[in-house]
Amino acid sequence: MANRNVQQAPAQSNSSPQPPRSGTESPAQSPANKDSPPPPQQPSPAAEPAEGAGEGVEGGRDEMTLDITSFRKPGEKTFTQRSRLFIGNLPLDLPEEEFKNMFVKYGNISEVFINRDRGFGFIRLETRTLAEIAKAELDGTVLNNRPIRVSFAMHTAALTVRNLLPAVTNELLEEAFSQFGPVERAIVVTDDRGRPTGRGIVEFANKAAARKALERCAEGALLLTTTPCPAIVEPSEHFDNEDGQPEKLLQKSAAYYKEREQTPHFAQPGTFDFEYSSRWKALHEMEKQQREQVDKNIREAKEKLQAELEAAKHEHQLMLMRQDLMRRQEELRRLEELRNQELQRRKQIEMRHEEEMRRRREEEMMRLREQEDMRRHPEGFKPNYMDNTNPKVEIHDY
Repeated sequence: MANRNVQQAPAQSNSSPQPPRSGTESPAQSPANKDSPPPPQQPSPAAEPAEGAGEGVEGGRDEMTLDITSFRKPGEKTFTQRSRLFIGNLPLDLPEEEFKNMFVKYGNISEVFINRDRGFGFIRLETRTLAEIAKAELDGTVLNNRPIRVSFAMHTAALTVRNLLPAVTNELLEEAFSQFGPVERAIVVTDDRGRPTGRGIVEFANKAAARKALERCAEGALLLTTTPCPAIVEPSEHFDNEDGQPEKLLQKSAAYYKEREQTPHFAQPGTFDFEYSSRWKALHEMEKQQREQVDKNIREAKEKLQAELEAAKHEHQLMLMRQDLMRRQEELRRLEELRNQELQRRKQIEMRHEEEMRRRREEEMMRLREQEDMRRHPEGFKPNYMDNTNPKVEIHDY
């Protein structure tokens, strides 16, 4: 397997010889030889392809150099579980330093684990792209006479989210599940036309956050939008749809050799194989029909629930409008009562004010009358019983 090496280095190789920078010019560059063609440039030894440079893990690192930072997408999170690799069939005496040196050229490393008893390890690189490059280059390479196996590690904190509405996006999905813990990636799965399938994937940074999301969503109803359509959260199923099952990794047992006695072929009609093949196909056809019927029933149930939801939503809105109308009417009635009470209070205040004014006018009139009487009788005021100055005296004879 050709070992294409990637180094975190500038675009030019440092191993190529540099031209001399002395003050004197070479004869080929002197002014007298300006019109003469330059001599053919001798190829450097580093530029010549070395046979067997890709045989080992350490060999030929200076063949190709690329900038590691160019493999990071804008806004991509680094050192996630998506960039975690599983390395199997390792030598049992492999030192950790040598294990790390295998991945040095692929950038920074944040996690290194080796199980020497069972001959496997884990390593986490900076981005998914770098991990894919390392996997493509190192898978199947021979290390101490043992072909190592490199594959992506299983994500242990990933959840599948179902029952998503078309209005849900990647950003909204991440925002909704960030309350349970740090989210590494949140994706709404779409079909080949870019239409949402109602399913999503949320990958947390640790198992505790994923467990908390599972428990909270199972106990309650997490709504991502206005419509009361809760998100259904389940543990994510892991499938290897990249490497699959290659021939070299399959265990060659007695059952394997028995099954592989026949090469791929079509069963001939009327034979034993054709009869049971037909029965298998009939069974799968029955399963397909039942699945289609179940899918149809679920689809009809969803449509019915959606219609009931719309009707209930309108009824709920009408009820809210009635309650709001009743509340407004009660508020108007209360305001009317307060207005009447205020008018009554003002009327009472005006009546007291008029009574006070009348009393004051009467007092003022009495005072003016007394002053007028005092002006008429400057010697002083004499009561009415002193007006009769000559009272009659009657004398009786006894």
